[in-house]
Amino acid sequence: MHRVGIVGATGIVGQQFLVALDKHPWFQVAALAASERSAGKTYGEALRDPRTGAVRWYCEEPPPAWALAMPVVEAAKLDASSLSLVFSAVESDQARELEPGFARTTPVISTASAFRYEEDVPIIVPGVNNGHVVLLERQRKNRGWKGFITAQPNCTTIGLAITLKPLQDSFGVRTVLMTSMQALSGAGRSPGVLAFDILDNVIPFIFGEEEKVQRESLKILGRLKNGSITPADIAVSCTCTRVNVKDGHTESVFLSTAKPCDADDAAKAMSEFDGGLHELELPSAPEHMIVVRQDPYRPQPRLDRDTEGGMATVVGRLRADTALPNGLKYVLVSHNTRMGAAKGAVLAAELLAKTGYL
Repeated sequence: MHRVGIVGATGIVGQQFLVALDKHPWFQVAALAASERSAGKTYGEALRDPRTGAVRWYCEEPPPAWALAMPVVEAAKLDASSLSLVFSAVESDQARELEPGFARTTPVISTASAFRYEEDVPIIVPGVNNGHVVLLERQRKNRGWKGFITAQPNCTTIGLAITLKPLQDSFGVRTVLMTSMQALSGAGRSPGVLAFDILDNVIPFIFGEEEKVQRESLKILGRLKNGSITPADIAVSCTCTRVNVKDGHTESVFLSTAKPCDADDAAKAMSEFDGGLHELELPSAPEHMIVVRQDPYRPQPRLDRDTEGGMATVVGRLRADTALPNGLKYVLVSHNTRMGAAKGAVLAAELLAKTGYL
């Protein structure tokens, strides 16, 4: 059993980690860390608003009973050396300050973007780029760390990258045009999703999102050679919007393949794709990485986001596109707070454990 810590444990993503790790067969939560304001309290006390008594818990599942009595330590004072792994669920500015300190002794899986684009930091999506884990050896050597930092991708990137991978492997992908319709939960409690902003509306801009998706997709789908990742040779362009949906990012994807590929070929490649996860027998892995629906009214976030525990990406409306050479188009739904956040990071931790990096 690996002893793990959660940094940012009282926040929305930190809470999702607690749910994802509840009764996990490989990982035991041994430490909870948060801001100075929460330090010195039990986790149950830290969740409670001191003015109103309201419990600030945002997951649909209740907080695990075993967590409520655990002490919360200040993140900056967490002794990571006693842990096998740290899950970091803090904002990027905090991540850049805290995570290197943890990584000196202990592996770190981060949901922040702080280190995603550094040359020796892989963005691991189990089943898509398992081989990128060897980059961690270079990172350790470069930085003199016993641990390392690996990053979870942006929650919009992950569904796109998963669906592109089998097409890239079988037919080559030249061009990708994507428009996202992103759930409110992807923004947490940030500006731009206040009730009167989003009600009866679509917000046509999410700061920094399009650049993240374009850059991360190419890194995830890139080739590892001579200790570095060569980004995939794909032209990616996207528009990212926010819509009045609670959970589940929907994306409309248009692409051009290098080799001719009809819709039936694409559906077969997607449906059969597992990226080696069955062989690895990871506890959080879905039975099917991609589920292809034939009903033209699917996927829908309300109906499809929880497919296989929110860990499968659901594809529908897969058809030929005549505006692009060897063109295809489809719609996908990916659960942004499960596969796209804490539960996806736990799956990455399982891959690291199975391959000997923990």
